[in-house]
Amino acid sequence: GYFHQRVAECLYSSKDLQGAEFIDSYVFNKAEYVRFNSTVGKYVGYTELGVKNAEAWNKGPELARALGELERFCKHNADLHY
Repeated sequence: GYFHQRVAECLYSSKDLQGAEFIDSYVFNKAEYVRFNSTVGKYVGYTELGVKNAEAWNKGPELARALGELERFCKHNADLHY
Protein backbone atom coordinates (compact mmCIF):
# COMPACT_ATOMS: atom_id res chain seq x y z
CA GLY A 1 0.00 0.00 0.00
CA TYR A 2 0.82 3.66 -0.06
CA PHE A 3 1.19 6.06 2.83
CA HIS A 4 0.21 9.74 2.49
CA GLN A 5 0.30 12.14 5.41
CA ARG A 6 -0.15 15.86 5.95
CA VAL A 7 1.16 17.40 9.15
CA ALA A 8 0.27 20.98 10.08
CA GLU A 9 1.92 22.26 13.23
CA CYS A 10 2.63 25.42 15.13
CA LEU A 11 5.95 26.02 16.85
CA TYR A 12 6.29 28.64 19.56
CA SER A 13 9.62 29.97 20.80
CA SER A 14 8.17 32.50 23.25
CA LYS A 15 4.88 33.25 24.94
CA ASP A 16 4.59 36.68 23.25
CA LEU A 17 4.03 34.91 19.87
CA GLN A 18 6.74 36.88 18.06
CA GLY A 19 8.57 33.66 17.27
CA ALA A 20 5.48 31.66 16.28
CA GLU A 21 5.92 29.54 13.17
CA PHE A 22 3.45 27.55 11.05
CA ILE A 23 4.73 24.46 9.22
CA ASP A 24 2.61 22.41 6.80
CA SER A 25 4.35 19.24 5.57
CA TYR A 26 3.25 16.70 2.96
CA VAL A 27 4.68 13.18 3.17
CA PHE A 28 4.39 10.25 0.76
CA ASN A 29 5.74 6.84 1.76
CA LYS A 30 7.66 8.36 4.70
CA ALA A 31 9.45 10.94 2.51
CA GLU A 32 8.55 14.59 2.84
CA TYR A 33 8.02 16.02 -0.63
CA VAL A 34 6.78 19.57 -0.02
CA ARG A 35 6.63 21.95 2.95
CA PHE A 36 5.26 25.37 3.73
CA ASN A 37 7.09 27.31 6.42
CA SER A 38 5.68 30.69 7.51
CA THR A 39 9.19 31.96 8.24
CA VAL A 40 10.24 31.25 4.65
CA GLY A 41 6.86 32.46 3.36
CA LYS A 42 6.44 29.96 0.54
CA TYR A 43 6.21 26.28 -0.33
CA VAL A 44 9.49 24.43 -0.90
CA GLY A 45 9.68 21.11 -2.75
CA TYR A 46 12.12 18.33 -1.85
CA THR A 47 11.39 15.86 -4.65
CA GLU A 48 10.60 16.21 -8.35
CA LEU A 49 6.87 16.11 -7.63
CA GLY A 50 7.29 18.39 -4.61
CA VAL A 51 9.11 21.03 -6.67
CA LYS A 52 6.30 21.00 -9.24
CA ASN A 53 3.65 21.26 -6.52
CA ALA A 54 5.53 24.05 -4.75
CA GLU A 55 5.84 26.07 -7.97
CA ALA A 56 2.11 25.73 -8.67
CA TRP A 57 1.02 26.39 -5.08
CA ASN A 58 3.26 29.46 -4.76
CA LYS A 59 1.45 30.98 -7.78
CA GLY A 60 -2.08 30.02 -6.72
CA PRO A 61 -4.55 30.63 -3.90
CA GLU A 62 -2.84 27.95 -1.77
CA LEU A 63 -0.06 30.39 -0.85
CA ALA A 64 -2.48 33.05 0.41
CA ARG A 65 -4.29 30.44 2.49
CA ALA A 66 -1.07 29.11 3.98
CA LEU A 67 0.20 32.61 4.79
CA GLY A 68 -2.98 33.27 6.78
CA GLU A 69 -2.69 30.11 8.86
CA LEU A 70 -0.12 31.63 11.23
CA GLU A 71 -2.69 34.19 12.41
CA ARG A 72 -5.83 32.08 11.99
CA PHE A 73 -4.61 28.78 13.40
CA CYS A 74 -1.41 29.26 15.40
CA LYS A 75 -1.80 32.60 17.13
CA HIS A 76 -5.55 32.14 17.64
CA ASN A 77 -5.01 28.81 19.43
CA ALA A 78 -1.78 29.66 21.25
CA ASP A 79 -3.47 29.73 24.66
CA LEU A 80 -4.56 26.11 24.15
CA HIS A 81 -0.95 25.08 23.49
CA TYR A 82 0.27 26.81 26.63
